[in-house]
Amino acid sequence: MTRTIFVSLPVSDLKISKVFYEAIGFRSNVQFSDETAACMVWSETISFMLLTHDKWATFTNRPIPPNTASEVMLALSCDSRQAVDAMVDAAQENGGTIDINPIEDHDFMYTRDFADPDGHVLGAIWMDMSAAFPRN
Repeated sequence: MTRTIFVSLPVSDLKISKVFYEAIGFRSNVQFSDETAACMVWSETISFMLLTHDKWATFTNRPIPPNTASEVMLALSCDSRQAVDAMVDAAQENGGTIDINPIEDHDFMYTRDFADPDGHVLGAIWMDMSAAFPRN
């Protein structure tokens, strides 16, 4: 079996969150979605499970942190600097908060961080791997 990752995120409004994630480049997988959860696919091996707060409570009794907290930052790879900016623009247009950390702009890497409507921190990143790790 191919190794995959499902990132589960509690969301306050499933419909708004689904629209947000579609806008930044995810696609919906209806096979694993219902009125309490939306499976949003980033790649063949990475999906986000957006869960209503009630659904989240069936997975854990740990409290949902406030939207101003950061437990983890998830970096999403982009094909170009322009794609990073496009993702961030789409995030802002769909209820996200952009540039929550300083923009990193290096010759080999460009990143911008933003938060989804529930405060989950995401980073859009482009990296020229050949410049970052040149072969000798």
